[in-house]
This record gives sequence, C-alpha cells and structure tokens, in this order.
Amino acid sequence: MPEAYRVAIMGATGAVGTELLELLEERNFPIKELTLLASPRSAGKELLFKGQPITVKAIGDVSFTDIDLVLASAGGSVSKEWAPKAAAAGAVVVDNSSAFRMDPAVPLVVPEVNPQAALNHQGIIANPNCTTILMAVALWPLHQYQPIERIVVATYQSASGAGARAMEEVKQQAQAILQGEKPTTEAFPYPLAFNLFPHNSPLNEMGYCEEEMKMLNETRKIFGVSDLRISATCVRVPVLRAHSEAINIEFSQPFAVDKALALLANAPGIKVVEDWQANYFPMPMEASGQDDVLVGRIRRDLSHDCGLELWLSGDQIRKGAALNAVQIAELLVSNKALSSKVLV
Repeated sequence: MPEAYRVAIMGATGAVGTELLELLEERNFPIKELTLLASPRSAGKELLFKGQPITVKAIGDVSFTDIDLVLASAGGSVSKEWAPKAAAAGAVVVDNSSAFRMDPAVPLVVPEVNPQAALNHQGIIANPNCTTILMAVALWPLHQYQPIERIVVATYQSASGAGARAMEEVKQQAQAILQGEKPTTEAFPYPLAFNLFPHNSPLNEMGYCEEEMKMLNETRKIFGVSDLRISATCVRVPVLRAHSEAINIEFSQPFAVDKALALLANAPGIKVVEDWQANYFPMPMEASGQDDVLVGRIRRDLSHDCGLELWLSGDQIRKGAALNAVQIAELLVSNKALSSKVLV
C-alpha cells in the first residue's frame, strides 16, 4: 500500500485554497490526514473533501505539529511568519506567495521546467507567479532546443489573479454599468468591467510594476539564465478567470515555425490550439478549468529573422497557482523527498 501523508492547506478558504482542495481530491493525492487552516475570521467554516466536511481552523503555534506537507496560499506576510515555523516543525512547505521566490536558498519550481530543483529544498519550496508559470511552460521546450536570447511579453490578466472577491466585484460592476449606474471599486483601484488598465502592483523607479519585475526575475531563476533579457507589460483585463499572454521570442538563429509547433505539441502541460482558417486560437474562456496551457498563433516575427510570436491562455488559479503546487507535491512524493531535511 502506498505511503500516505498528513497534509495542511494554509489559506484554505481563498480562491486558490479551495482549488487546492479540489485538486487533491481529483488527483487522489495520498492523504492520511487533512488539516484546513485560515485566518481567525474564517475559522469554524466547513469545507467538503471526498464528501466529508472538514472544519477550518485558525493558524496557530501548534498547527504544524505532525504535518508532512503544507500547501500555502495565504499571502506573503502570513507565509513569512508561518512557513519557517512549519518547516522547523518538520513539514515541507510549498508556498504560493512571493515571500520566498527570490531567496537563493529556496527552490522556485515549475515541474515541467526544473523539477530537479524541488529535490534540493530546505523545507520551503516556492511556487512562481501565475504569469511566470504560464510563460515558462510555453517557452521552455523552445529554449531547450535553441536558447532564447530575449523575451518581450504583454499579459492580459483576469480578475482571478486578485482573488475571489475581485471576481465578484467585476460581476457587480458589469451589472451596475448595464443598469446605467456608477460601478464601485474595492479590490481594484479602478473599475475593471468594460475596462482595462496597467497592472495595479507598485511601480519601481524605472516605471516597471512589481508584477512585471516578477516575470523578469523569476523566469531568470527558473531557467537558470541570470542575464536573460526580458521585458514585460502586465495589464488587467475584464476577464473573470484565466490569463493570456502575447509573447515575442528572439533567438540567435532563425527558428522554423514548424519545428516550434512540433516541440510545443509534444511538450508536457501544453495543448496547441490553432485553426488558421477559422481564426481560432487560445481563449481564456476555454482555458478556464483546464490543466494545460493553451498555446497557439505561432508565427514568424516579420520584423526579426530570428524571432517567433505566440499567444497563450492558461487558468491562473489552476496551473498558475494550485495545480503547480500540487504537481510539486507529487514530485516530492514520487522522489521520496517529502522531508524538511536538506537533501543533496
């Protein structure tokens, strides 16, 4: 009989937390005991797992006693406080916040790209940003065949990136606008329904927002190329769930479109969606709820002999967050590396 593990979800009542719960059941992750953790205001709620109600508990000093794995999606400040304590208690933490992503001692992992990095953890493994994960899955097969020299990406990011409350806000704004009323805003600085605006994360002195810098720094770390040239423009769009990205890729030599298509069609985690006659390519509506990153509209860059263009859509909550975390956990289980001891 395969070994089963004591698992905790930290941030269990949020959009990613509830998706983690569904994925653990859907993928039949080997669980001996499941603990659901959240803030004190969410404590006492009940969530179903395999048809059985589980009561959510407030995170506290004894939350991680006898826990093997923590899947954390409760925000950076919560992770900074509790992830090290969970690791010290003997658990392995797969953290979905930005708290540890750029820590040199913490692996930043996309299983389709750098699975070996997860096996050299010291109790904490970081889940990359959603836009970074989707781009990395799509570009890694091309980079392996011929190293990428430069990436220019524009993102079209859905409300789901800001959580369940933001998704509900867009619905309410759309209803208000259609009824001739002024929309209200709480989750975002501006109305997102029937609108779009540059990503609302803080700007640095160079004029790039935090989200754009995440794509640059995280992709360099995941690919293991510290000087990879990347420029990102991140935009919020009035889509409920699933992000899209327009990506321009530059190589040192020409890259045949047919070869790129073949590589992507055979790569894990990717579904090629292309029907040129019907002008049918990846759409967030069809990517929502899907495990694969939908990739298409692969074409030569007319302005550069060594450039390619592609378009993708991927479920931000699923592969962009919860699924990637569960895949990391599955990787640890299959390699018998679910231990917070330093592995070499």
